[in-house]
Amino acid sequence: AVAGSLLFFMSVLAHELAHSLVAKAQGITVGSIRLHLFGGVSNIQQEPDSPGREFLMAVLGPVTSLVIGAALLLITGFATTLFGSPATSAQEMLGQLNPTFTILAWLGSINILLGVFNLIPGFPLDGGRILRAVLWALSDNLRLATQWASWVGQGISWMMIFSGIAMAFGVQIPFFGEGLVGGLWLAFIGWFLHNAAVQSYQQMVVRDALEDIPVAEVMRRNPPTITSDRRVSELFSEYIMQTDDQGFPVVDGGQLVGLVTLQDVRETPREAWETTQVREIMTPAEALVTVGPEDGAIHALDELAQRDIRQLPVISGGQLEGLVRRRDIVKWLQLQSNVDLGGRAQQ
Repeated sequence: AVAGSLLFFMSVLAHELAHSLVAKAQGITVGSIRLHLFGGVSNIQQEPDSPGREFLMAVLGPVTSLVIGAALLLITGFATTLFGSPATSAQEMLGQLNPTFTILAWLGSINILLGVFNLIPGFPLDGGRILRAVLWALSDNLRLATQWASWVGQGISWMMIFSGIAMAFGVQIPFFGEGLVGGLWLAFIGWFLHNAAVQSYQQMVVRDALEDIPVAEVMRRNPPTITSDRRVSELFSEYIMQTDDQGFPVVDGGQLVGLVTLQDVRETPREAWETTQVREIMTPAEALVTVGPEDGAIHALDELAQRDIRQLPVISGGQLEGLVRRRDIVKWLQLQSNVDLGGRAQQ
């Protein structure tokens, strides 16, 4: 079971690597590959620039899974023919397999199932991205194609949710069967797909809104700063308790030397606040990720999301120009664009 699980996740990794390698070949940055309960996801940091490239990048993942699955089943079938006795049924054939070939037979079947499932035209599954590539080619409008593909994905997800609920109440669903556990699992997958479809379109709307916006337009200018020789107790009483900021640039002689955050204070023992200086707990400037005022706001948002941080210093000519925070970008979207709190386009 452990070997089968590890090999399955290696197959999922191969599926995601196919997406990632095609993306990198097209000059698109891939931040990471994350494996999770439902499979895996490649953190591809920008959209392809043409429907053809989108189609190629989407289709290679399922093709990889199908090829792996077919190859493993062929190996298993060859081994059965070579080492086993003639079988009259699939069950009899499987009964002749040793543990190694049993795992390969299961892994081959599950890879084919993975490839077929990902071809379902439900965005953001690979099949949904293939559908978006086709719609993009027909409409010449990526945002509109994403919206249509997202609607199809949401429709398929609701069908899965209702089918799962029906299965849980004993209704026989073709291919899926019936039963409480299988029904709840199908409904859960449908719910996961629905959320992914909605969020994928919201992300497209946000990226579209921020496409030509510089950091200078969304950053906070003249944020409160602190010098590195101040005590942590002073940082707490005079800064943290007096504002709703989570991080404070540390500036000495007009130069940014670091950034100190609320988390840094939390990790410092309370009894040491009076004797500990800010320079001892801050993140030094050379370890910080910074952006310039002319950089794109979408680039800053990507950095904030990928590194799971709340703010980025904005530097120009070695001088601190301000801070760009996730909530500042959200506020700009709410006030200056046609995006509502959920990231959906307003009519």
